[in-house]
Amino acid sequence: MDTKIHFTLNGKPVTYDGNASNRLLDVLRDYYKLTGTKCGCKEGECGACSIIMDGELINSCMVAMGRCEGADIMTIEGFSETERFKVIDKAYGAVSAVQCGYCIPGMVMATEALLRKHPHPTEEEIRDGLSGNLCRCTGYNAIVRAVGIAAKEGNGLW
Repeated sequence: MDTKIHFTLNGKPVTYDGNASNRLLDVLRDYYKLTGTKCGCKEGECGACSIIMDGELINSCMVAMGRCEGADIMTIEGFSETERFKVIDKAYGAVSAVQCGYCIPGMVMATEALLRKHPHPTEEEIRDGLSGNLCRCTGYNAIVRAVGIAAKEGNGLW
């Protein structure tokens, strides 16, 4: 049975008319064509599908659409329009933190969530903040450096 679910997606009000038990990840990719949110494990373990929902970093593969009623959802596509994204993007590029790139949208969303809570994070806080995101290319050290650079360069944005 289809249900109308109203929520905000990347700053715009939208209505999803479909099955409330469908996964948010699949709806973002298939219904809204927002393919920056990646499908890595479908078990909430890899972070490739990380988005920000109501201000919190979540794995969209673990969320049923019924939970999205009234929610504020930001994907990498929406976040890429912000000044904070530009700072993070530049920092990742400065230290070549991107290898294959598959994990990067989730890593960037985790970076945003981390810097919202800890604008001047320690290395331990950075590693903890990224711990829900897997990089199969093992680029963690460069990513950690990038987050530190973004925190410094974006001083005052978070």
